[in-house]
Amino acid sequence: MAKFGRLAASLPMPAFLLERVEAAFDLVAPDRHLKTDELIALATDHKADGILMSLGMPMRAEHIAQLPTSVRVIATTSVGYDHIDVAAANARGITVCNTPDVLTDATADTHMLLLLGAARRAKEHVRNMDGGWKIRNAFFQGLGVDVTGKTMGIVGMGRIGRAVADRARGFRMPILYHNRSRLAPDLEGDARYFASLEEMLPHCQVLSLNLPGGQGVLMTAERFALLPKGAIFVNSARGSLVDEDALLDALASGHLGSAGLDVFQKEPNFDARLNAFDNTFLLPHIGSATVETRTAMAEMAINGIAAVLSGREPENVVKV
Repeated sequence: MAKFGRLAASLPMPAFLLERVEAAFDLVAPDRHLKTDELIALATDHKADGILMSLGMPMRAEHIAQLPTSVRVIATTSVGYDHIDVAAANARGITVCNTPDVLTDATADTHMLLLLGAARRAKEHVRNMDGGWKIRNAFFQGLGVDVTGKTMGIVGMGRIGRAVADRARGFRMPILYHNRSRLAPDLEGDARYFASLEEMLPHCQVLSLNLPGGQGVLMTAERFALLPKGAIFVNSARGSLVDEDALLDALASGHLGSAGLDVFQKEPNFDARLNAFDNTFLLPHIGSATVETRTAMAEMAINGIAAVLSGREPENVVKV
């Protein structure tokens, strides 16, 4: 047995990372992303001490009950952990780790890409270029809207929300925010706090979601209606936070000016009606998808597993 123990992974790894992991663990890893039942079978056959998994895989109480008794730690290569029943895992003595901090900048960069893509009707213009530039936009055709100077309301002012605010300030955007609690003055800076989301929404020319999932639906028809006409909606957090029928209605009515989305209620089988609008800009959940960030996420998750199997509490342990 390798230094730290037996590790079952649900995802394939690049060669440079695979070599390092195999040097530290008795590893079994697939050449494709596994489903939950496949990972459980792999962990059982391997008598795994640790499990490495990714965001797209649910690990509910019924799945955790099927894991072999050898499993002591589950690490997910994501900040969010709403796909894991942490309480059920802890009840079996299994530690859960995630990957905070390391994907903040990449996700905030993607958020601004979504904002700019939605505001400037990027999808429509990319399709035009893909078709050989057959449409010659006249002076008042194919127009987007300015981002610079628009007021941005941020829901969820954690690490990613604050990183989005930092980038938005570069566009001279006044920042409003709604959070469970007000930030300390050094973190808040020039942002204006709203204890009530309903009170903030009418002031938001841009509304950005940057909070964890697992909290039910946040954006309903009533809340979309509170936004000023023509507002831009950006979501790189969780699709579960949004009533997508209400979003579609707000787009169809023209009340919502545009939307930039990296996350959806159902992935990858998202509601294709969202793609029918010229004023939506959609990405396939790539918020952290850079070489540097995904490598750092995998390494943090693996380090968490190593810590637990060495009898130490990792810095990235999830506490509920």
